[in-house]
Amino acid sequence: MNNEKTYKLMSVIGAGNLALGIVVLVAGIVSGILMIVGGARLLKGKSDLLF
Repeated sequence: MNNEKTYKLMSVIGAGNLALGIVVLVAGIVSGILMIVGGARLLKGKSDLLF
């Protein structure tokens, strides 16, 4: 009986960790894309800044 309770708790924690990992992965990819786009816009506008 105690082993079943432990197994259920471990499965809930494992699912939570998996979900959190996916969220962190997606957030990392999105922030990386935004940084690349921002850098590209800065490089594109660089000629306007130079005299």
